[in-house]
Amino acid sequence: MLIQEIINYFRVNSDQYFEYLVGHLTISTKALFWATIIGLPLGYLSYRIKNLGELFQMGSQLLRIIPSLAILFILIPLIGVGEFPALIALSFLAIPAILVNTALGFHEVPMITKEVASGMGMNHNQLFFHVEVPLAMPYILNGLKLALVEILASATLATYIGAGGLGTLIFTGLGLYRMDLLIIGGGTVTILSLTSIAIFDLIIRKVKKNYV
Repeated sequence: MLIQEIINYFRVNSDQYFEYLVGHLTISTKALFWATIIGLPLGYLSYRIKNLGELFQMGSQLLRIIPSLAILFILIPLIGVGEFPALIALSFLAIPAILVNTALGFHEVPMITKEVASGMGMNHNQLFFHVEVPLAMPYILNGLKLALVEILASATLATYIGAGGLGTLIFTGLGLYRMDLLIIGGGTVTILSLTSIAIFDLIIRKVKKNYV
């Protein structure tokens, strides 16, 4: 019976489902973009400047322990409801994973490798782009993977402040005691997360094969 209800939902509401799916993917992609723009430079600064790195690390840990829903509700009186506050909250939630893994990646570049590259005549920019970045890339990509999974899961909560997405199906299912909606919404988010992990893991393996 449950399977039939799921089939019936897609038969009648396929357009609505794809609207939720596209909305979820859109806000998730935007959040990952802004988190990357912010997280990568901060991660590199954390590696270059020790005291600043400790401060950023502390801030990252603080963001990690604050519940996603709490950040969303904190933003409501400041900037209202809708996609924009949800985008800000999701971006902040994703920054710690990118920041920490970026800093870790640069720290893991062997000093002897950099010394050999410098001895071969590489200047600072060449060393950065041709040695440090390629060797740190698997860690950076792992940070992006973790950030995206965090965003995809937390984006369901953005429904609470009017941002739409697959969370609409989940919370509608909770309110109406509709198990079919819960499975469709939650199952889609799970599939998106697992697919993202698989794609990033494949890219990371290729990068390691080429550079590490």
